[in-house]
Amino acid sequence: MGEGVAIIPTAPESIRNRDSHYPYRFDSYFYYLTAFKEPESLLLLIGGDQPKSVLFCRDKDMEREIWDGFRYGPAGALEEFGFDEAYSINQLDEIAPKLLANQPKLFYSLGADTSWDARMTGWLNQLRSQGRTGISAPDEIADIRKLVDEMRLYKSAYEIDIMRRSGRIAGIAHQRAMQVTKPNKMEFEIEAEFLHEFYRNGAQAAAYTSIVAGGANACTLHYNANNAKLNDGDLLLIDAGCELDGYASDITRTFPVNGKFSAAQKDLYELVLASQAAAIAQVKPGSHWNAPHEAALDVLIRGFIDFGLCKGSPEAVLESGDYRQFYMHRTGHWLGLDVHDAGEYKANGEWRKLEAGMTLTVEPGCYVRPADNVPEHFWNIGIRIEDDALVTEQGCEILTLSAPKTVADIEAIMQR
Repeated sequence: MGEGVAIIPTAPESIRNRDSHYPYRFDSYFYYLTAFKEPESLLLLIGGDQPKSVLFCRDKDMEREIWDGFRYGPAGALEEFGFDEAYSINQLDEIAPKLLANQPKLFYSLGADTSWDARMTGWLNQLRSQGRTGISAPDEIADIRKLVDEMRLYKSAYEIDIMRRSGRIAGIAHQRAMQVTKPNKMEFEIEAEFLHEFYRNGAQAAAYTSIVAGGANACTLHYNANNAKLNDGDLLLIDAGCELDGYASDITRTFPVNGKFSAAQKDLYELVLASQAAAIAQVKPGSHWNAPHEAALDVLIRGFIDFGLCKGSPEAVLESGDYRQFYMHRTGHWLGLDVHDAGEYKANGEWRKLEAGMTLTVEPGCYVRPADNVPEHFWNIGIRIEDDALVTEQGCEILTLSAPKTVADIEAIMQR
């Protein structure tokens, strides 16, 4: 930061309906810098020669704790979390402008929350009105997310340990889903099974709205109605991960409802699996971000041509973009506190290089809707295979191996 003040509020509580709230989830930037999970909190960091961390949080209130649960209060937070100072959130409008006074720079996520923007503007205008007394407001505003994003790209040993456990729990849940799936069950019944497994193993929540898509529903990338019957002969695509201590896992598996791949299903599944293997081979230090996508795309395009889905040479199909009829998304994203985690994908206009400590998903797919140019035996087949990868000094470590993904392993576990 250098000289200046950073202000990072946590997320507000959100009302679901009437006087019922959604389950609370802290802001990822705030949590990354504090490990503090309570709502109505704000972190203020002072940079420069005398750096200081200041927390504003809810007061200790025994009456509210009877209704809502434990609160640290400023004194408890100061003792447990190592801040330099801690105050009541009720003192924020009194103290924050004093700490902002005569600072050259404000680090703040402008535009992230309009209510905080308005409050920040009020503090700055308050300081500007005191110009004749020698008090000045920061004359420069920078986005604090840019600094923290770069930090969050590189996972510490502590973070990696949590992500390994999150990946293992989600993988076991996918395995459970395979074991209980059979024709005539409902998509939501399968969703209930892996949610059970998440919570049973200590995860606090699903990391995102789960996709449980049988048959043609799998060709809708963000399908989440999860209310259709599973038909004999169809595939089931499940995209689901859990959140453990703030960190997400993100897994997709596709398997036959009846436990046995048809010939057409197996052909396309093996193609997607081969494309994922090619992509994973490119997840290593020194590879650029787009290398896994390029490797997966090369395998998929050649397979699409072999199966009569695309026509022409691989180079021509790539240039024309005809492959997008069957593969229309990219092969991965950063992963961490957010499912689509913080961090830039390019630096100075070039794809950034992968480095040890980065975590990402690898998720090629193939989605075949009915069309005149598509052989009928491929209609309504949607396949995605997704794993979570940690870049290591030697290459990469797959964090989600507990979820079976070869044809033989899937069929074996479903038969058991």
